[in-house]
Formats: sequence, structure tokens, C-alpha cells
Amino acid sequence: MGLDKTVDSTDEAVADIPEGASLAVGGFGLCGIPSALIAALLERGTGGFRVVSNNCGVDDWGLGLLLRAGRIARMTSSYVGENKEFARQYLSGELEVELVPQGTLAERLRAGGAGIPAFYTPAGAGTQIGQGGLPWRYGPDGQVAVASPPKETRTFGDREYLLEEGITTDYALVRATIGDRHGNLVFRSSARNFNPLAAMAGRVTVAEVEHLVEPGELDPDEVHLPGVFVQRVVQVFSGDPAAERRIERRCVRTEQEGGA
Repeated sequence: MGLDKTVDSTDEAVADIPEGASLAVGGFGLCGIPSALIAALLERGTGGFRVVSNNCGVDDWGLGLLLRAGRIARMTSSYVGENKEFARQYLSGELEVELVPQGTLAERLRAGGAGIPAFYTPAGAGTQIGQGGLPWRYGPDGQVAVASPPKETRTFGDREYLLEEGITTDYALVRATIGDRHGNLVFRSSARNFNPLAAMAGRVTVAEVEHLVEPGELDPDEVHLPGVFVQRVVQVFSGDPAAERRIERRCVRTEQEGGA
């Protein structure tokens, strides 16, 4: 494709993602999620995905749409508390789940993208995360069918550390505010979250961008993720329902509290 990495549509951007692919997906809650790419993947009908993402959206948006359609076989996440369908599938044995401390998940993605196969961390040492036995999948009888293995430990100084493996995936789906045709990306405020890390971990990274600019328009000091980590760029538009920015929990003050 040369240096111009743009594609014409989200459907084209995900067209070659096969059944059973592993996916790193950016976002935190509903902030910064690649909702248009997720919708395009849902439309294609493929499934069996092994997904690495901080969470799994909510019941009716984001990765929750793929989950509800039965397209996700395994989740590696740090938090799943906003999705009732997630809990149902996990407890009924339909979904395999690996829960990872949030900082460890971030570093596993970054390490995988940087070519670091493993690293030591104190997070989880002395707990079941290190000892193994956490239920990854339940059987039809409610018993644990697949449990987490014990992790290798090592002591540095007087503290115990766990060996955690870096994560790489077949594809990564991310969302950026601005991108150029070379794949350089800029994220807005907290929407930066897991997006750069997920992008680094994917062997093929697809970025949906709200504003597409020409090469040279971005100040190099403003770039959050260089284009070397991105293989495809597709522009999404504010009028597209699939690209909508949703608020996970809308909170307003009542008149009695002094607000409108």
C-alpha cells in the first residue's frame, strides 16, 4: 500500500479479519472505543474472536454488540462490571475470561508491541493471580473447566515478582481524533487511554480517525503514536451512527441541588 495507508470504508478496513482472530481493542469504558470498526466487524458475521481490551463495552454498545451476537470466544480484560450479558456468558461457560490487573494489562500490551516477550511485576504477587487456579471458563455443571496456571516468580531484593508475558494480537482496532495518511495518530484527552498500547500490540493495526489530514500537517511533537505501528487508516464522520460518542453514565444535578 506504500505510505498512503487510507482505505475507503470501515468494511474494507476489517474485510480480511478471519474467524478466530485475536484482536487488541482500544478504549476505556465507552471512551475512545473504535465503535465504527466494531460495527463493521459485527456486520461481516465472523466470530470466535479472542479479544484483549480493558473491558467489553456495555450490553448495547461497543464490544458488547459482538458479545451479544456470540462472536467473542475469549476476553482478556481488567474490568467487566458494566455488562450483564458478559457475566451471564461467563458464568454459563459460554465465554472464557482472563482477568488481569489493569496496569499489568497495559504493560503486557506495550511490551508485546515493543518486542519484549516478558517482564517481572509485583502486581498480583502473593495472590491467586500468581498461584493459579482462577476460573477462566466454567463447565455446563458450574464447575471450573479451565483454570489459570501458576506464574513463575522471582525475588528481587526482599520483594516477590511475577513473570508476565507480553501480548501481541493478529489485529488491533483503535480510534484517534486526528490521523494522517501515513498513520500518525493524535488522541484527545482521556480517549488516549489504551489506544496507543493496543495499536502497538497488533500485527495489523486499523485506526478509525475523526479528522484525516495530509502528511506534514501534524507537528511531530504532537503525534502520540507514530505511523510505524499503523497499517490502515479510515475516516469516520460525526453523522455516522456507528461512530457516535456515547456517555457511559450521564449524571446531572437536580434543581434541588442547585443545577439544571
